[in-house]
Amino acid sequence: MKQGDIVLLSVPFSDQSSSKVRPAVVVSNNQLNNSCDDLVLVPITSVIKEAPYSVFIEQKSLATGKLIVPSRIRADKPFTAHNTLVKLKIGHLTDTVFEQVTVELFKVFVVH
Repeated sequence: MKQGDIVLLSVPFSDQSSSKVRPAVVVSNNQLNNSCDDLVLVPITSVIKEAPYSVFIEQKSLATGKLIVPSRIRADKPFTAHNTLVKLKIGHLTDTVFEQVTVELFKVFVVH
């Protein structure tokens, strides 16, 4: 997997009772992705109402692949997952959109 890839992966519910296949963006850098079995990701939701620390995406936001519905990337919900949980790569963000994601992700960790 590469930074900026959009993937489908099995994500467990918080109570670990089950899991669901969900889309997410790989935000960890390629050096880490090549040397570690875990990926750092942020989820994608089809709930597109304005939300802090999120980036709206539509088909033109992708350099490759197909986005079924307009969506929002939630930079405020980063998580790690083992790369074996990835079921499918479905696309890759444009550099411009990925830069917007990193800006929002950075804001999440800024100490005031």
